[in-house]
Amino acid sequence: MNDDVRTPQASPAAAQTREERLAAKLRENLRRRKAQARALGSRDDACGDGPAD
Repeated sequence: MNDDVRTPQASPAAAQTREERLAAKLRENLRRRKAQARALGSRDDACGDGPAD
């Protein structure tokens, strides 16, 4: 008995589409994280509550 269930291999076109979709999501996530970092950075600069040197 073989209880190992595997999904059938996707066609090369489907794999390419998946790669493109993942790449687009990665770019979107990177843009969002950069915008968030910029917003946090500008908030820290404007706040002035940092430790005094």
